[in-house]
Amino acid sequence: MSRTLLSAWLLLCLFISNEGGAQTMRTKPIRVLIVTGGHDFEREPFFEMFRSFEGITYEEVQHPQAHARLTPEAGKQYDVIVLYDMWQPISEESKEAFVQLLKAGKGLVALHHSLASYQTWDEYRHIIGGKWHMEKWKQNGTERPPSTFQHDVQFKVHVVDSKHPVTRGIADFDIRDETYGNFEVLPKVKPLLTTDEPTSNRVIAWAHTYGRSRVVYIQLGHDHYAYENPSYRRLVWQAIRWVAGR
Repeated sequence: MSRTLLSAWLLLCLFISNEGGAQTMRTKPIRVLIVTGGHDFEREPFFEMFRSFEGITYEEVQHPQAHARLTPEAGKQYDVIVLYDMWQPISEESKEAFVQLLKAGKGLVALHHSLASYQTWDEYRHIIGGKWHMEKWKQNGTERPPSTFQHDVQFKVHVVDSKHPVTRGIADFDIRDETYGNFEVLPKVKPLLTTDEPTSNRVIAWAHTYGRSRVVYIQLGHDHYAYENPSYRRLVWQAIRWVAGR
């Protein structure tokens, strides 16, 4: 075989190998680690939602065991982290490990009450792009009252960017859910959902990056009324796929 033919053959083999690897990545299930603890929730309908997601496998880890799984080494066992916790204690070692995991590119989806986790760890609000404040806080030098919540509110959700992979195919929708008011949203995030409901912040979902990680926060998701809402389900599913690079 001539050198020219040999080179062409090797390039063809490399192309086929790369295409096969890419196809495997596209068809391999996304492994999701769901972090819970610090807040009660309706477990069966919540996990039924995840069982309904095509192309996804999941496992749950509860605090206080969760931080042992949020490290670069343990992170090799999953592709995406879903935070559905409202935990507070975290060691300096666990902070550093979590940051390093995200800087390496692990996808993160934060849901609902996870916005109120780690009240004394300032870096956490930069990780997820906002914060639900349990106490008075300052914004641009102005003191703000603590954040609020309101159960069982029926309201309309507006899609800001219908072309974004997280919201693609989702039209404005109605939902019965818990609203949060007067929480912090960092200016660096890209809004995905808004609402005009007066008991809620206007921006209620966003995307951004932290290190090499894609991050999505979705304020919705208190109970079965949200878990069973088709638009909410699609939103969470597409958020997981986007942060996983699918």
